[in-house]
Amino acid sequence: MSRALFIVDVQNDFTERGALGVEGGDAVAERISRYLDAHADEYAVIVASRDWHHGDDDNGGHFSAAPDFVDTWPVHCVGGTYGADYDEVFDTARVTHHLKKGQGKPAYSLFEGVSDDGETAGTILDAHGIREIDIVGIATDYCVRASALDALGAGRRVRVLTDLIAGVHPVSSDAALTEIAGAGAELAPSAG
Repeated sequence: MSRALFIVDVQNDFTERGALGVEGGDAVAERISRYLDAHADEYAVIVASRDWHHGDDDNGGHFSAAPDFVDTWPVHCVGGTYGADYDEVFDTARVTHHLKKGQGKPAYSLFEGVSDDGETAGTILDAHGIREIDIVGIATDYCVRASALDALGAGRRVRVLTDLIAGVHPVSSDAALTEIAGAGAELAPSAG
């Protein structure tokens, strides 16, 4: 088995009740949980990322009192808070690796995350000889996009499971998927 599943930022602050709630976030969390029930055994590793920001600074300019919603954002996913926790309907029992990203600076890609014991996505993939990655999560137009492009840049084959993602805005989400496909990723619905 040389395939990994990357689950990007399925957190309370990115679903409907959160600081940066994405419409359809809870539904995606639920569908990802059902997908894991049926398909977790098809993956060598299942890696989930979370934004994990400081609460006492602007995280390298990532937080702003007057956000532009492109490079600066309202306070979200402060480490140790409800907003940073995985979405309540996302069952993490089959996740093998948990990465936290941000931690004082802007971070979008799962590849920018690190586990509590210092592992990165790159070291996990290399340790397991993984060449193929399926990517799901939130938000299509930001962190899913960045994670997919970084995975392609790391020489992996990438498939984005299009029924297991949710984006901030339809236009920017469509543009992100076009960019991801143009860079060499496959776009496909999940197998169930």
